[in-house]
Amino acid sequence: MRITSSSGICPVLVCLCFVQRCYGTTHHNSLKVTRNQTKHIEGETEVHHRPKRGWVWNQFFVLEEHIGSEPQYVGKLHSNSDKGDGSVKYILTGEGAGTIFIIHDTTGDIHATKSLDREQKSHYVLHAQAIDRRTNKPLEPKSEFIIKVQDINDNAPEFPDGPYVVTVPEMSDIGTSVIQVTATDGDDPTYGNSARVVYSILQGQPYFSVDPKTGVIRTALPNMDREAREHYSVVVQAKDMAGQVGGLSGTTTVNVTLIDVNDNPPRFPQKHYQLFVPESSQVGSAVGKIKAIDADIGLNADIRYSIVNGDGVFSISTDKETREGILYLKKPLNYEKKKLYSLNIEGVNTHLDSRFSHLGPFKDSTMLKVIVGDVDEAPLFTKPFYEMEVYENADIGTIVGMVTAHDPDSSSSLVRYFMENNSHEEKNFEIDSKNGAIMTTKRLDREEIPWYNITVSASEIDNPTLVSYVSIGIKVLDVNDNPPYIENKDAVVCENGRPGQIIHTITVMDKDDTANGQQFYFYVEESQEQNPNFTLRNNEDNTASILTRRRKFSRTSQDIYYLPIVVADGGSPSLSSTSTLTIRVCACERDGRVRTCHAEAFLSSAGLSTGALIAILLCVVILLAIVVLFITLRRGKKEPLIISEEDVRENVVTYDDEGGGEEDTEAFDISALRNPSAAEDLKYRRDVRPEVLSTQRHQDQSSVETINVQEFLNQKLAEADRDPSVPPYDSLQTYAYEGQRSEEGSISSLDSLGTPSDQDYTFLDDWGPEFKKLAELYGEKESERTN
Repeated sequence: MRITSSSGICPVLVCLCFVQRCYGTTHHNSLKVTRNQTKHIEGETEVHHRPKRGWVWNQFFVLEEHIGSEPQYVGKLHSNSDKGDGSVKYILTGEGAGTIFIIHDTTGDIHATKSLDREQKSHYVLHAQAIDRRTNKPLEPKSEFIIKVQDINDNAPEFPDGPYVVTVPEMSDIGTSVIQVTATDGDDPTYGNSARVVYSILQGQPYFSVDPKTGVIRTALPNMDREAREHYSVVVQAKDMAGQVGGLSGTTTVNVTLIDVNDNPPRFPQKHYQLFVPESSQVGSAVGKIKAIDADIGLNADIRYSIVNGDGVFSISTDKETREGILYLKKPLNYEKKKLYSLNIEGVNTHLDSRFSHLGPFKDSTMLKVIVGDVDEAPLFTKPFYEMEVYENADIGTIVGMVTAHDPDSSSSLVRYFMENNSHEEKNFEIDSKNGAIMTTKRLDREEIPWYNITVSASEIDNPTLVSYVSIGIKVLDVNDNPPYIENKDAVVCENGRPGQIIHTITVMDKDDTANGQQFYFYVEESQEQNPNFTLRNNEDNTASILTRRRKFSRTSQDIYYLPIVVADGGSPSLSSTSTLTIRVCACERDGRVRTCHAEAFLSSAGLSTGALIAILLCVVILLAIVVLFITLRRGKKEPLIISEEDVRENVVTYDDEGGGEEDTEAFDISALRNPSAAEDLKYRRDVRPEVLSTQRHQDQSSVETINVQEFLNQKLAEADRDPSVPPYDSLQTYAYEGQRSEEGSISSLDSLGTPSDQDYTFLDDWGPEFKKLAELYGEKESERTN
């Protein structure tokens, strides 16, 4: 209890009255306060020397879920300042004041006008004050108090996570935990037993039990078999008030499923089975099925089948989806040889559980008898594939080989052979329908088709519908019927070639089979044995080399040479052919690379590319266009006919002077027209005045024809030396003095003409096409010096 005071106010007596109903009982608590002490609910007493306040009260309590027609009485406020004359007015403020809680302003009685729910709001905080009704001045300061909502058992337990679905292994021990369920109660757990819950099973006994306090569900019976019962429904109840009479309860359902364990071995429904299989069944095909029953499911029901005995004719495997044993045929059946097979089939679980090994071996076996059925079979060839050989060019009707088939049945019917001749290859052969002999119908050429694949069929005379087939491969053997020939007939020789240089290697082609190491022979035709330019050398490896016999070739004198070569094989009989080798003379680099083999234009010899030529031509065209445009513009620019704005009649000029004619000798020298040669003799240098007259250089035509050429040249040389008016105009200067002798010797290039030089001119090859000729000249000198 709190005690507050205000200075200047006389002590007042506060009386607290409240009503408390619990389990149908109402209690009234009153409190009387003297001037200098306050009495607590617990009976404690505290002495004050000075009064702090005149009124105080304790907590109020109000029951939830009040269903009466009248407002519920909560308590009473009274101050000792109240003389009962109505001069004191009580005021109530705070949570729910005026709506849920009302106070009588004269008596101080507090009532609750609505039904309250503790689970929504458990307490309310309010403020009370006493004021003078006449002056509206407070007699006491505001004080805070609490009204608590007292709980009653109005909420039943609930399972928020229900219903539940759980699993537990079958054959579990007693007491195996299944699941723990939990119920919640909305009532106050700190007040009474309204929220104290106990658990019990309403449905599911005697298989399961529940702990009343914790809600843990456990198995109550041993050896619960899934194969007998798989699903269980357990109903669990939670009751408050510790399970007493009058308590509220809630229920939930727990669906329990037993999961499988491998506690059942596989079992064949029968101990003996029979299976009929025709002897015509294909190898690798499925011929039957067998199945063992396992009460378990999933991996626990997986079975592996095997044949305990047997001679390898049959095999068995497991179908994972149906868990059946599939019987396959591994070898052909023959009714005439064996009519019955006895197979011991065993089925074993693949996933074992050691906890249940005491239940017995998890496997079972049965006997399967396979009865072979007799079938009229097609003829059977003695081989699955035949391979034969025949020489090419063999005569028509040559026997290549024979095939044989027989009737495997006991009747041993006669067999006939056929060849359909549908393909092109089969038309080259035929077969004797009685003995199966295969013969040729055409001459074969190995070089055209070296291998033939044909199909032969055989059928019984008694039952032609039963037909069997066999493939035959016929290899055509080679005979020497094709002469060899030279494959590469074009060769190149460089202009700067040397004697004994290999310029070409001859390779030979022969359509005949050379796999046996056939040898070829080379020689030049008799008419060319003394060829001065080239010779032939056999390399003894079925190739031959062409060598040069002389030094240097010239394209200008002869650019192509022809060399007939004979090549023969080593077959029996030996075949030969003559081929003409074309040798072209080409200009080459120093390292032997061919540069050109034809006389080409200057631009091509200069090594200009196609792009460069196009660029040059484009530039020439552009320049020509500019020149034509310039000339056109100059011609189009005319002088004006009228210079001034005067009358054109004043500017008429008459040009009627025709000159003096032939008699006019003053305008020019007429002698130049009469004797042009004389005029030529009178020409002098315009830049230097000649001091000596030029000598007469004309000579009679007849004397020129009879004079010696040497004399004529000497005469012309003398005239030129004496004539100062003709070129050259320079003077002769003599530079003969070289000064004192140097230790390094003369630097004149004239002294080095006859001595070998250490200068390497190979760099000229890198200077481009413009220096190719210079590089060839110096390269030839180097090669001559080396030789």
